[in-house]
Amino acid sequence: MTVAPGTLVLAGTPIGDIADAPPRLAEELAGADVVAAEDTRRLRRLTQALGVQPKGRVVSYFEGNEAARTPELVEALLGGSRVLLVTDAGMPSVSDPGYRLVAAAVEQDIKVTAVPGPSAVLTALALSGLPVDRFCFEGFLPRKAGERLSRLREVAGERRTLVYFEAPHRLDDTLAAMAEVFGAERRAAVCRELTKTYEEIKRGPVGELAEWAAEGVRGEITVVVEGAPEKAEELGADELVRRVRVREEAGERRKEAIAAVAVEAGVPKREVFDAVVAAKSAQKPL
Repeated sequence: MTVAPGTLVLAGTPIGDIADAPPRLAEELAGADVVAAEDTRRLRRLTQALGVQPKGRVVSYFEGNEAARTPELVEALLGGSRVLLVTDAGMPSVSDPGYRLVAAAVEQDIKVTAVPGPSAVLTALALSGLPVDRFCFEGFLPRKAGERLSRLREVAGERRTLVYFEAPHRLDDTLAAMAEVFGAERRAAVCRELTKTYEEIKRGPVGELAEWAAEGVRGEITVVVEGAPEKAEELGADELVRRVRVREEAGERRKEAIAAVAVEAGVPKREVFDAVVAAKSAQKPL
């Protein structure tokens, strides 16, 4: 007799306050045939807090074993099992393990559903005070400084609000890089420890936030950054150079003049810098 495939359930888990757990989460944890968890120890704490005991098999499913364990879970699904996937916080596959398993399940025509739950991305957006009608989630930036700058330059002209996750010990470097690429006056919000006891939302120009973060920040971090301003006009390289020259003649240092022109023109600071360097190489007066 042919066995009908089971169902893959992606379950959102609290990002801080356990009281935010959706009611269906406890039901799914208790009834799943297999529970795949990013961290089985954290899963144990979650089930204890919810007062449930999984009846099914509990297995680990994290970045280090995701590729190897996916075929095993797909086999269980094809055998008719209900597999519940949970990560440490938030929705699986959103900067967490899960995408590979979802893709494999879809490839096999296995039903995939979800238990909606708390989201650090949407919570931070709602609290940021920045436009939320259009946004992009960029996940974590690269750890290396050069790669981080390159990634930021790719979205320097992005009009939609940007959302990032970041580790607390890299936050000051990331905000400083954003100030360099986006301009120090670009508005942003640093959302720390969302829904937890010491929740904090720090809003302001990204340059000021970088100075604040340099003193040290702890906790889970989500950064929301205002999109690039609409360009009132397309400015050529000569006009960018001219504007830098005007500011320099008024007493600004070249570095600050370049940053200010980039903000007012709605272009990456690198574009203005390159125009200035090219003009200097061509011996055009600055």
